[in-house]
Amino acid sequence: MAGQPPETSSFDPVWDGLLAARLFAFAPKSFGGMVLRGASPARDALVSALCAEMETRRLPGHVDDERLLGGIDLAASLAAGKPIIQTGLLTEAKDGALIVPMAERLDETIAGRLAQACDEGGTALIMLDDSVEAEDAPPASLMERCAFHCDVTASREWEPLDLDNRAAIALAKVAPLNDEALMALAATAAAFGVHSLRPLLFAGETARAHAALSGRTDAIEADLSAAARLVLGPRATQLPAPQEDTAPEQPPEQPPEPPESNSDEPSDTQNNRSDQPLEEMLVEAAAAAIPADLLAQLAKGLAPRKSGGSGSGQKRKSGMRGKPLGARPGMPRGGARLALIDTLRAAVPWQQVRRKERQEAGNPADPNAILTRKDDLRVRRFDEKAARVTIFAVDASGSAAAARLAEAKGAVELMLAQAYVTRSEVALVSFRGDSAELLLPPTRSLTRARRALAELPGGGGTPLAMGLNAAREAAESVIARGRTASLVILTDGRANIGGDGSPGRKQAGEDAEAAAKAIARSGIDSLVVDISSRPGPDAPALADTLQGRFLALPRADAKTLHKAISAVNPAKASA
Repeated sequence: MAGQPPETSSFDPVWDGLLAARLFAFAPKSFGGMVLRGASPARDALVSALCAEMETRRLPGHVDDERLLGGIDLAASLAAGKPIIQTGLLTEAKDGALIVPMAERLDETIAGRLAQACDEGGTALIMLDDSVEAEDAPPASLMERCAFHCDVTASREWEPLDLDNRAAIALAKVAPLNDEALMALAATAAAFGVHSLRPLLFAGETARAHAALSGRTDAIEADLSAAARLVLGPRATQLPAPQEDTAPEQPPEQPPEPPESNSDEPSDTQNNRSDQPLEEMLVEAAAAAIPADLLAQLAKGLAPRKSGGSGSGQKRKSGMRGKPLGARPGMPRGGARLALIDTLRAAVPWQQVRRKERQEAGNPADPNAILTRKDDLRVRRFDEKAARVTIFAVDASGSAAAARLAEAKGAVELMLAQAYVTRSEVALVSFRGDSAELLLPPTRSLTRARRALAELPGGGGTPLAMGLNAAREAAESVIARGRTASLVILTDGRANIGGDGSPGRKQAGEDAEAAAKAIARSGIDSLVVDISSRPGPDAPALADTLQGRFLALPRADAKTLHKAISAVNPAKASA
């Protein structure tokens, strides 16, 4: 049967993708769409197979509302001398699917249009995700509406694929799932942290459609396992809690038999474990489908990737550079560029009215001229990512300062080595004795940073409040210039110098808490790193007050510190 892996090959991610494609082509309106991540010959083969099975249209880059929803055909209107209405892509793809290339770069406005079309049941989507960074992803609103998320990045298959659904029966002939099956799917979703209702509905329909492809009128365990594997596993946000062994003592289980190539369907393999509880079987099936990179993140306790993140700063609208967005009404001044095509498209529908007005006013217009007015003018918009500045606030006090400073210097140098790639900058604030100062203003210059770091002294008390205030002021200065700031604070949190320079732990603690609350109110991202030899409760408490993250790294070297920051806070650590 088409859609099965060949007997001579090892399991490849494309086979799950092929099964998902068969299900999607079988009932595209029921599943909303599918996401294919990872540019590879396998993905091209899947897309070709889908195009051969169903009518598809391709969404061009930087598509505007007129092309997406329908509107004035500018070229035809200019040629005909009257408004010519064109059909939108959403209408053209109503009975098939719309292919969305580079879905991770999709504009939010277009994503909203597509989500609305999906909700109205008019269009199914095939989203091609070419993201490289782990935190990049297509818009969450569209990911939520696509039943299948297939990662074929690691696939090594390249041969053409075929979606053979000739043996399928009508989906309406398959009975609804019983309560036991629904409860098992719900428990599996809860175990993997899938809390949205839509994936659960997709899983139920997937089980029924999988049964329909096999000619069955009732869904069996194999169908439910396929649903858990294809729908719930790739959406996991956590790993299931290990189950306590409450079962009575049993003889040791025999080691599992190695898979005999892939001559059988996964469902047949699972049928051999009919004595296993249904819920446990579905959890195993879903866990097996979690992509390797997502599994690594979950194992570290990190949330899965989200759309909109990157090594750069936050997005902002720009009239000069960045990713092109749709045009908007406005005057081409102040650096804004005229969007000529959009301006003409806005003027064309009014030509007859304006010519009539000119005729009535005794000032007939040239028949070959296009009458434009100020209201027709459109200017270009761009989505520009602001530069990110990572500000290190280093506690240079006490006997352990030498060790902390060495690690901080090394970490700053490693971060700066990436600055040219991510177009980000690094700054350094040091606090010790009775003062805090900005040693290194935001820079990408490695030479300048090394010079400032070499001159960084250590020793004395811990004016934590001063250090936090200096770091906040530096961050606010960065934000005022349109860039994104984040703080990495290396300290043990044990303040003993107050905000006014007077000694005393009580006052110093209160001042530090007030300074931390000010940073939290400003909404500045922060990470507290405790690299003291004996981490105590002060640094975690400081992180809580900052509403930031905490990382304890006793005796960590610069590389370990850099890797740890990258793992905990990748968007900022890439600065």
